[in-house]
Amino acid sequence: MTRPGGEWRNWGRSARIHPQRVEYPNSTDAVRRAVQSARRRGLKVKAVGAGHSFTGIAAAPGVLLDLRDLTGVVRVDRERSRVTLRAGTRLFEIPRLLAPYSLAMQNLGDIDRQTISGAISTGTHGTGARFGGLATQVVGAVLVTADGELLRVDEEHEPELLPAVALGLGALGVLVEVTLQCVPAFILHAVDEPGPLAAVLESIPGRVADADHFEFYWFPHTEVGLTKTNTRLPATAPRHPLAPMGRWVDEELLSNGVYSAACALGTALPPVVPRFSRLAVRLTGDREYTDWSHRVFTQHRGVRFREMEYALPAEHVRTAFDRLRALIAEQRWRISFPVEVRFAAADELWLSTAHGRDSAYIAVHRYWRENPTDYFEAVEQIMLELGGRPHWGKMHTLDAAALRERYPRFDDFVRLRDRLDPERMFENAYLRRVLGG
Repeated sequence: MTRPGGEWRNWGRSARIHPQRVEYPNSTDAVRRAVQSARRRGLKVKAVGAGHSFTGIAAAPGVLLDLRDLTGVVRVDRERSRVTLRAGTRLFEIPRLLAPYSLAMQNLGDIDRQTISGAISTGTHGTGARFGGLATQVVGAVLVTADGELLRVDEEHEPELLPAVALGLGALGVLVEVTLQCVPAFILHAVDEPGPLAAVLESIPGRVADADHFEFYWFPHTEVGLTKTNTRLPATAPRHPLAPMGRWVDEELLSNGVYSAACALGTALPPVVPRFSRLAVRLTGDREYTDWSHRVFTQHRGVRFREMEYALPAEHVRTAFDRLRALIAEQRWRISFPVEVRFAAADELWLSTAHGRDSAYIAVHRYWRENPTDYFEAVEQIMLELGGRPHWGKMHTLDAAALRERYPRFDDFVRLRDRLDPERMFENAYLRRVLGG
């Protein structure tokens, strides 16, 4: 189905554009026809999933391909535990699709609204020092290139391209199929507990090394670290999930309803923010339960925000965090959203933020009705001085010249882009900035 373009906005309301036309392909052939038609008309093409990136990476000035109808399982390789999904499949749909085969994704982030193609293309990750981002689970992909033809990349077809295609920023073509290396379904034992911030910071190396999945949050204006530790268990382990009412109180009433009101009030009256932050750490972050992996990894986030996240060499996380705390205190900013710290294993994907190094991630947020510029840019300078790489789907100011210095395979990616899309059919303003013209 095709319609004239209205205004497209991303979830965080940090990017918007008026595409010339919008198409809703429901098959690979439909994507090919859309790309071929756009090429004849001299229009640029961008595929859009859930719009959960905070940058303009999916903004489509010409033809917007909305992949909401390109969903579901294509095939399952039971012997190798591999599942091929259509590119528009949402992360929250995948557990249901994998359940008949007793499979799960190895790791997930804490939000599951994204499409699988959008999540891998922007470098979405979870936490766990022995686990890579979602794109490291990709063992095959099919994309439509600028000439409307199919490029299949897997261990038998141009395998040398997989480290580029698995995390391709949407710059190489339109993903239509993604093959994931899954694992047997598993359970997570979750322990969420607060602790004195100083003690949490001192314990980071040991807790990251010992836990399957460890992360922590810090509300500015408090001296408490809210830790989350998840331990992997087999599918046969007993489940002790959160009681429905308790989960609703924690994740809907407090974390979304009350917190949304607090953020809105804090925007109008910044002096109340520290008081609400101290209340938040007393009311949340203290629970223990055991459930299926996807029910532990992910949570519903209803409060709209904007985010910047940087990946650092893991050994620099304490220095970066201490400097961030000092910055907020020095500037006397009133920050209502917590700072999030997570971890990931090194990988070899060309444009992965964890390329070649074990990484720690520090994410900062602001309520969507607040201007994040001063806060984000000051934090960004700290991260850059410590070797940081920005998350591709989250706000940052870097351009191609700065990014080239931070990615050893940057020029290899650009050369592949020249080969697959020499006329820059899949380009937009964001990709022109971060990859060059």
